[in-house]
Amino acid sequence: MANRVDHEYDYLFKIVLIGDSGVGKSNILSRFTRNEFSLESKSTIGVEFATRTLQVEGKTVKAQIWDTAGQERYRAITSAYYRGAVGALLVYDITKVQTFDNVQRWLRELREHADANIVIMMTGNKSDLNHLRAVTEQDGQALAEKEGLSFLETSALEALNIDRAFSTILTEIYHIISKKALAAQEAASNVLPGQGTTINVSDSSGNAKKGCCSN
Repeated sequence: MANRVDHEYDYLFKIVLIGDSGVGKSNILSRFTRNEFSLESKSTIGVEFATRTLQVEGKTVKAQIWDTAGQERYRAITSAYYRGAVGALLVYDITKVQTFDNVQRWLRELREHADANIVIMMTGNKSDLNHLRAVTEQDGQALAEKEGLSFLETSALEALNIDRAFSTILTEIYHIISKKALAAQEAASNVLPGQGTTINVSDSSGNAKKGCCSN
């Protein structure tokens, strides 16, 4: 059973959804993983997660998406869930300036708790409410460029750019992982025979034999 599970995907990437309460993180999660949307979704308490498997450049990638609660009183709980995340979707609501203003605060928290190489995409959600827009797409793009982030406007209601947002993050993560793996292989091929781990392995096996014989 375990072997079959292992062969279901080539990579498992943990991605966190962050941003203020009410910006639509839970509906982004349900739209991406189950193609569902609820107008009556309640605020997330603590943390929820769901998964979806998709193809990235010929590899099977399982995305494990964590939906972190946006309310202040839960932030001490959710900070632990940044650990191990290789990607993040930082969401604000285009109809609420305050949620956009808080993007910088979420970025600071993310960079404080997450891996330095985490792939971050900033997302202006609820683009279907363009008639209520309070944050221009240009302002979102400008902030993203300033912080070195990818950027998209999305609508969980209309399923607009949701798949594209996650696909962009996962592809970028895959490129980073692939480069690291290639660099590790090149480094390993440059190790001369008789050096490094080869000696350690033979030493440990020698110690094991001594232990066996002495018993």
